[in-house]
Amino acid sequence: MSLATPIAIIYGTDTNNTEEVANKIAKQWSELGQATEIFNISDIDANTLTQYDFLILGIPTWDFGGIQSDWEDLENELTELDLKGKLIALYGLGDQFGYADYFLDAMGWMYEKLQSSGATFIGQWSTEGYDFTASRACINGKDHFIGLGIDEDQQFELTDERVEQWVIQLYAEMMAEME
Repeated sequence: MSLATPIAIIYGTDTNNTEEVANKIAKQWSELGQATEIFNISDIDANTLTQYDFLILGIPTWDFGGIQSDWEDLENELTELDLKGKLIALYGLGDQFGYADYFLDAMGWMYEKLQSSGATFIGQWSTEGYDFTASRACINGKDHFIGLGIDEDQQFELTDERVEQWVIQLYAEMMAEME
């Protein structure tokens, strides 16, 4: 079973890493028979988010907790979106060794901005296997991130496996939400 409408994968990027992960996520969904549409947030407006039932949003963290500029430009619109009845999964990129005190902070920022939207968040990801000091993306203490954590700087060899496992997890969570 799959959604009647495509899953929107929306990312912001400055180095193309977040886009590359978006393409890997789309490929995994395709293998499950689910259509996706991929957008760079710089090419659309915030209202595009309201047109899909399932959103996968990607954001990298810059340096000392910096927010990717295209997402940051939409900060006010994000806090005002009505996404009741929608599913959202987040993924974030960061450098856990170079910026251990700010790892995936932008993903935590995104979650904070969208919390009041009425959407249901799925796709929490274990922090096991990561080495960082602090993160705004952590929930349930330090046991889970709000979404998938990717470190293309230090753990690039784990990206494909993490994406594959996460998409399988999302599929199961999506199906449970649809029941």
